[in-house]
Amino acid sequence: MKRLAAAMIFLGVLAIGGISACADGSAPDNTATNVRDRADAALTSGDQSNTPGDLKITEEIRKAITADKDLSVNAQNVKVITANGIVTLRGPVKSSKEKSGIGARAEVVAGVTRVDNQIDIVSN
Repeated sequence: MKRLAAAMIFLGVLAIGGISACADGSAPDNTATNVRDRADAALTSGDQSNTPGDLKITEEIRKAITADKDLSVNAQNVKVITANGIVTLRGPVKSSKEKSGIGARAEVVAGVTRVDNQIDIVSN
């Protein structure tokens, strides 16, 4: 019983230590990303246009992304924001291949005038 209690305490200390800092010394949250996203120029999902054309563009890109089962879960969940035919892609992916693949899918959708690929590559 004492061994079990000691093991549980040890695991608890390890868990707390792992939560308190990341390998690069940064906080284990997305504070830096949130600060970046508060900039006036940063588009968020609230900037999605509600015109039928822009909604259709976003829908087609979203369908193309989610249909690709080779993409990571994060890649399948990137934000797609369309306003006046300009598509902004945001979110984390595992590789440059995923980033460029999603950008390529967006570029071929009818009605897209430009793609602003702001996808971040993050390694785990």
